[in-house]
Amino acid sequence: MPATKEVYKCLNPVGIQKPVETYPLAPRLDTVDGKTININITGEPDITIALEKRLKSDYPDVNWTTKKTYGIDPVRLSEEEMKTTNGLIMGVCW
Repeated sequence: MPATKEVYKCLNPVGIQKPVETYPLAPRLDTVDGKTININITGEPDITIALEKRLKSDYPDVNWTTKKTYGIDPVRLSEEEMKTTNGLIMGVCW
């Protein structure tokens, strides 16, 4: 079968994304070693199980705390947890 020199063109389905300005809610941590980071999981426990396991193995010097709810409403941090938590990872999966 001979090679053809036809050229096909297609449109990128992603389209053109406009730049978005982001504003941090808190200053970035200089290091995570010795910090307390809360993992808050809402919804079905799909990839979040593997994520939690991987984070704990990759960052053993972090004090990890985990809250899980498999309903609609996310688990909220208490006033004391807000004072002692340095970072929060919130995962919502359905």
